[in-house]
Amino acid sequence: MGKVRIVTDSSAHFPRPEVAQHYNIHVVPLLIHLGTQAFREGVDLEAADFFRLMERSDIRATLSAPPVDDFIAVYQRLHRETDQILSLHMSRHMSKAWEHARTASQTLLGRCDIAVVDSRTTSVGLAILVELAARLAEDGASLDEIVHVVRATLPHVYSVFYVNSLTYLRYNGLLSEAQTILGTMLNIKPFLTIEEGELIPMEKVRTQAQALDKLMEFVTEFIAPEQLVILESSVSPTERARQIQERLSFEFPGHAIATVLYGPSLATLIGPDGMGVVVHENPDASEDES
Repeated sequence: MGKVRIVTDSSAHFPRPEVAQHYNIHVVPLLIHLGTQAFREGVDLEAADFFRLMERSDIRATLSAPPVDDFIAVYQRLHRETDQILSLHMSRHMSKAWEHARTASQTLLGRCDIAVVDSRTTSVGLAILVELAARLAEDGASLDEIVHVVRATLPHVYSVFYVNSLTYLRYNGLLSEAQTILGTMLNIKPFLTIEEGELIPMEKVRTQAQALDKLMEFVTEFIAPEQLVILESSVSPTERARQIQERLSFEFPGHAIATVLYGPSLATLIGPDGMGVVVHENPDASEDES
C-alpha cells in the first residue's frame, strides 16, 4: 500500500534544505532547552537564531528527544498512505530519539511495517543517509532493500570536529573537570570524531592553524569522496571556513563543497563554537584502495 515513507528527527541537517520537502521526508523535532524554556528544533528555533542567541547569552543548551506520542502521531498519519515506514535517527548514544521511535513503532505492530534504524551519527551525516533512503523510496525500492543499502552505507559516512571551548565536552562527560581546567589554561582545542555512534576525543591541538591542518589530514585520506560538507558555527562566513574550503577545493578539484551552519542539536553536544567536516566516502574507491 504505497511506497516507503521516510521519517527522521531534526538533528538531520540537510546541506540543501529543499531536500526534505522534495522527498516528503517527515522530520520529528527534537527539543532544545535553554534555561527554563524548551524549543522544537527547526520549528520554534532555527539554527541562525540559536547561534545569535548563544552569542549574547551564557545559558547552556541541552537536548531531549521528541516524546513517544510525537512519533506515534507521525506513524499513524503515514499509515493512512502506506504500510512501510523507515524511521532513521541520530545515534542512540547521543539521544533517546531512536529509543522513543522504537517504542512508538510497537503501537502499529502487525498493521504497519516500521523499521527504526540507528544511523550511528547525526547532523549532516544523518542527512546524507536520510536523503539516500528517500531517493531509493522515490524509485520504488522496498523497505528491506532501503534498510539494506542504508546499513551498508553507515560505515562510509565520517564526521570530524574541533571546538574552541571545552565547556560542552565536560558537561557531556567527554572530559573531566580537571582536564577541562588544564585544557583551558593551555588553550587546547580537542579534535573529535564519531565512532560507532559515540563522540570520541581523538587528539588535541593548540592553535586554529593546527586544527585546520588536522581536518585536512583526516579528509585527504579519502581517495574519491562522494560528498564533502564543512560545518560552521557562525551565521556569517568565517576566515577558517574560507581557508578549509579553499584547501579542500585544491585537493578535490571539481567537487562541490558546501559550508553550512550546523544545527542546535549538534551544538548541545560539541558546543556553539565548533567546526567540522563530514565525508561521505565512495565505497568503490575504498575497496579499490584495499
